[in-house]
Amino acid sequence: MSLEALQDRIRDAAARAIPLRLRGGGSKDFYGNAPRGELLDTRGYAGIVAYEPTELVVTARCGTALSEIEKTLEESGQCLPFEPPHFGPQATLGGCVAAGLSGPRRAAAGALRDFVLGVKLVDGRGRELTFGGQVMKNVAGYDVARLVAGSLGTLGLIAEASLKVLPLPACELTLQLELSEAAALESVNRWAGQPLPISATAWHRQQLFVRLSGSEPAVRAAAQKIGGARLEARALWRDVREHAHAFFSAPGPLWRCAVPSACAPLGLPGDTLIEWGGALRWVRDDDAREIAARAGGHASLFRSDDKRRGAFAPLDPVLMGLHRRLKAAFDPAGILNPGRMYPEI
Repeated sequence: MSLEALQDRIRDAAARAIPLRLRGGGSKDFYGNAPRGELLDTRGYAGIVAYEPTELVVTARCGTALSEIEKTLEESGQCLPFEPPHFGPQATLGGCVAAGLSGPRRAAAGALRDFVLGVKLVDGRGRELTFGGQVMKNVAGYDVARLVAGSLGTLGLIAEASLKVLPLPACELTLQLELSEAAALESVNRWAGQPLPISATAWHRQQLFVRLSGSEPAVRAAAQKIGGARLEARALWRDVREHAHAFFSAPGPLWRCAVPSACAPLGLPGDTLIEWGGALRWVRDDDAREIAARAGGHASLFRSDDKRRGAFAPLDPVLMGLHRRLKAAFDPAGILNPGRMYPEI
């Protein structure tokens, strides 16, 4: 498949006012509001365009398998620092950037959008637009390349993306400590203020797991300071990232609460899994949105068979107005993944 073929399909849909459902591997179809429209499968537009390990940048087309990119990076001792979830072997780079999701390393390394250097976008008119580039300091004005990260394809088809990569850690070690939720939150926030090489944390059912990453002397010294049992836990972090952990297999709606890391336990009934030093809390309670808001955060309905309440927290009129104007500027006919983020757009 060529870029021109994708552009022609979008131009045709705009002329006919037919909604398009932009889709790669479909591993994140569950995320956001229900997708609708004629399917535009992007997997045919694939391949790594450029990768120079010494430059710490990889550029690839939207249909490229995420696993292919990670394998190529690993062969050169490098990785995607934000540790993106796949949610299936068919995950693609385009879907990864469009969803904007980050894994266990996010609190330490930064979010996906922090590593987006540039994108090639096909807008709702079928135009090819290029934003950013392949170096860190390449933007004057508004950083549109990072704007499209997490936009779920509502602003355009992310045809190509350039991402900053980093070396794999020289050493990793996971510690396990038995702590209550309150004690775990206090501990991870206290450690966050110290020069410790913590790359991920996860708390579930009185067990706190802390991953240390860096040079071997730094990791060993931090492990001695924190204490706990030492584990080889690659499978644990993979399962947390991919929602293969036992917590995620329970029935019922799954809520993703983003709150200040130091806020107290939310007090919701049922099971909870906490990541990102307390800033990300997975819960199964329909009061999550209201409780997260009172805690100074917000909650998204991550997985559910019924998303009539909307996948994402409603926006105030000013923010919704900005979203509407952005949508109109990039997709005036409103054909690209309509309603995927908010029903109004």
